[in-house]
Amino acid sequence: MDAITGGTVVDADGVRAADVGIDDGEVTQVAARGSLDVDEPLDATGAYVVPGLVDAHVHLAMDGRPDPAVYQDEGTATKAMRAVSNLQDLLAAGVTATRDLGAAGDVAIAARDMVAAGEVDGPRVRPAGQNVVMTGGHGHWFGREADGPAEVRKAAREQLKAGADVVKCMATGGVLTEGAEVGAPELTEAELSALVDAATAKGVPTAAHAHGSSGIENAVRAGIDSIEHGTFLDAETAEMMAERGTRWVPTASALHGIVDAGTEGGIPEYAVRKAERAAAAFDEAFDHALAAGVPIAMGTDAGTPFNHHADVAGELSYMVDHGMDPGDALAAATVQGADLLGLDDHGLVAEGYRADLLVLAADPLEDPAAWREPVAVVRDGRVVA
Repeated sequence: MDAITGGTVVDADGVRAADVGIDDGEVTQVAARGSLDVDEPLDATGAYVVPGLVDAHVHLAMDGRPDPAVYQDEGTATKAMRAVSNLQDLLAAGVTATRDLGAAGDVAIAARDMVAAGEVDGPRVRPAGQNVVMTGGHGHWFGREADGPAEVRKAAREQLKAGADVVKCMATGGVLTEGAEVGAPELTEAELSALVDAATAKGVPTAAHAHGSSGIENAVRAGIDSIEHGTFLDAETAEMMAERGTRWVPTASALHGIVDAGTEGGIPEYAVRKAERAAAAFDEAFDHALAAGVPIAMGTDAGTPFNHHADVAGELSYMVDHGMDPGDALAAATVQGADLLGLDDHGLVAEGYRADLLVLAADPLEDPAAWREPVAVVRDGRVVA
């Protein structure tokens, strides 16, 4: 394919009628509609050409089943096969880059390498390896348990040695670990600082699961790059994040999946109870973040109960429902996410950027549901779905 012609380009830089020239997987021209005369165009007449989606928070080894306890007894081969299936679902849904924020062993790291080698079709993957968690803390069953700054530093270095592109930790308790208090701090500020020091020394970014404001503040002061979930974010903490440029990845889909299905869907009662309490605070957290100007990147937490990798577009609708402008939601799901993942040639339809693009039937600025069924998914200039 040499070009996408006849469409309307929509990205964080604006809206324009344009043809998009492509060569060797790269956008080479964004020219006036009808100006490109090429041999193998993809006809987008009446459609909209947008950047591929970036889902900044997924779990490739999980698939949305109601009780995450079932994953604990599975072998690596099962997790790896599920990861391949999830990669295919993500790509078909229009995700061309993603960040796996926690998987047992080296499953996500191997997924990255196989996609990069062309052995598996999927989005570009930035894996965290194993999450660093306190002993018995949230996600301990698939994380690397560590206590005290020295041990946390070593745990972070282990992930770096294994090839992690981001180091993820648990700054507070969470919904899906029985006995964990969802907003309570877990790793201390000193422990988080040790993790950041280890990652920064290698030029690798960091992410922290954090629901409560105290844990979020610990992570922000420690220098963590992105806060995942942030459910109980208050106004003061939001202002701190905005001042320091700490990104927020809200993952609304995770809460909605649990609360909407409830115990009737087979989700453990402890998880539903905690999710309902978190959901009650989430609207205010969004209001605080938007008022303070916290930079936001889209992430779904796909793999959690009833939160499937193929349903990524629902997150954009949730973001708009929670008060984001559709244009800001588009930016969060494309250029902001790409920047968070360190992909400086992704997220815009512009010369010199990778040709990771979608063709949509409707204008996503008018209808966020337009993201749900891409007419075409293009990765590296090749139609893959």
